[in-house]
Amino acid sequence: MTLLTFVGLFAAEAAPSGAPAGAPPPMWTNLIPLALMIVVFYFLLIRPQQKQARQQDEMRKAIKKGDKIVTTSGILAVVVGVKDRTLSVRSEETKFEILKSAVAQVVEDFDKADPATAAAPTK
Repeated sequence: MTLLTFVGLFAAEAAPSGAPAGAPPPMWTNLIPLALMIVVFYFLLIRPQQKQARQQDEMRKAIKKGDKIVTTSGILAVVVGVKDRTLSVRSEETKFEILKSAVAQVVEDFDKADPATAAAPTK
């Protein structure tokens, strides 16, 4: 008995002859797992990111003169002036203007500033 004959006999036994083919499931059943994945991604990834961005925007809108801030580049400064999109800040002997989007956090005391939060990019 050759190998081809053996493979042919095995294939003939594996495929049932005369067995009725089952009807395929409806198309919408294939979409259920995809819809569930989209819902899971929304609640695990998109929604928390939107919530964090909203909190950052509220924090930046509430900045006022005299607040102590930490920028995303790690500069510790005191706000001396507030405009629509920018802040005038003083750090040691230097006064400069930065965008509000560059503020990572507002702190009560520079010693309590969290360097991990300041270095983290805003999303």
